[in-house]
Amino acid sequence: MSSRSRVSWLFSVLMAVMSACLTLWQRGQAVISVRRAAAKAGRPGNVRKDQLHMSASTSQNQRIAVIGLGSMGYGMATSLKRAGHAVTGCDVSADAVARFVTDGGAGAKTPAEAAKDADIVVSVVVNAAQTEAILFGKDGAAESMPKGSVFVSSATMDPDVARRLAKQLEATGRLYLDAPISGGAQRAAQGELTILASGSPAAFAKARPALDAMAAKLYELGDAAGQGAAFKMINQLLAGVHIAAASEAMAFAAKQGLDIRKVYEVITASAGNSWMFENRMPHVLDGDYSPRSAVEIFVKDLGIIQDMARSARFPVPVSAAALQMFLMTSAAGMGRDDDASVARMYAQVTGVKLPGDK
Repeated sequence: MSSRSRVSWLFSVLMAVMSACLTLWQRGQAVISVRRAAAKAGRPGNVRKDQLHMSASTSQNQRIAVIGLGSMGYGMATSLKRAGHAVTGCDVSADAVARFVTDGGAGAKTPAEAAKDADIVVSVVVNAAQTEAILFGKDGAAESMPKGSVFVSSATMDPDVARRLAKQLEATGRLYLDAPISGGAQRAAQGELTILASGSPAAFAKARPALDAMAAKLYELGDAAGQGAAFKMINQLLAGVHIAAASEAMAFAAKQGLDIRKVYEVITASAGNSWMFENRMPHVLDGDYSPRSAVEIFVKDLGIIQDMARSARFPVPVSAAALQMFLMTSAAGMGRDDDASVARMYAQVTGVKLPGDK
């Protein structure tokens, strides 16, 4: 083989390898972080999220209704408005709606009013019952939503209920996206939530502008409602168990007479750490139980897990024990307080003193 032929052959091999690597890389991009995309472009924080997912059927300026302006919903509505959408907020609290209007959004008194002429309706309420009321109750959104518009459901609920609501809404000519959220109020306000979504390709395409504005990570988990809800319940099982375990450990450390700030420092640098320990235990250290996520949320979510497991004849003893800890905390009058209050419940039962105790 001549030198020229050898070079040509090596070049062909190199191009084939590069092509294979590119194909493998592309297959790994089903989920992409906005921050990673910005960094790859060399302009951190300066990449528009709509550049990550292009859809011929959507545009950047959408009419979006956000129903539920609590700590999560308000941040999501703000992120949507910041992305250039025309956003109408609706909440049972007139003060929350007035605040959103003051911040430059539009307001509505009922879900039906908010959803009228909306391309996308984002529901950010606590549970399945509230979601169903928003859709099909008095002054519900379903009848006023335009045909072909999409309802994005962010509530944590039993997957079977998500499937039922989707079937009922889709029978009217509207779309339904099962899209539970994770990340907390701060990340909601920054447009950096994790969204665990499932639904038809049409629902994803229609909801894409809103999803891009609200999420740093979007997981597309299936082509039918219910899969997103099921993934979220697995997350909630782990989250509830981790909060209960972290609270138990911190209260037990206090019972041993340990400096719990030093305990926090050591554990967060050790194998026993968890995201929930690191995130929630500063609330205990500061004696601050103002609700970022309330105890009652895990009473609800761990209760749903028990129902699902009982139907499947699947034992979940660890999450069952965690549920009892949250129930005891709620029964002690702390249901609306931060979920780190489980540590306070342990302290009250055992006579341990924690920061902030009188």
